[in-house]
Amino acid sequence: MIREFFLGFIRIHILFHAEEGEIYGLYIKEELERHGYKLSYGTLYPTLHSLEKDGYLKSYRKKIKGRSRKYYTITDKGRKALKEARKQVEELMKEVLR
Repeated sequence: MIREFFLGFIRIHILFHAEEGEIYGLYIKEELERHGYKLSYGTLYPTLHSLEKDGYLKSYRKKIKGRSRKYYTITDKGRKALKEARKQVEELMKEVLR
């Protein structure tokens, strides 16, 4: 249960950063680690792919120093989901942390 709970927060965190600008796997992995989340690539990339498949992110490839890197950006559906998640997290935190 704890793992699923944190995976939800990780998805919200990914959408948050995608709303700020384009993201890619290594960037998100390092960002999440900065907040104490230890995520393997075997968890991270399926999460990114799932968010894309469900329409919350879209991706494109860009060449960086001759290598192809997959970047993700948030979609309108992702923005709406993030907005709703923010409201729900805020409500939950007010109750849990009182």
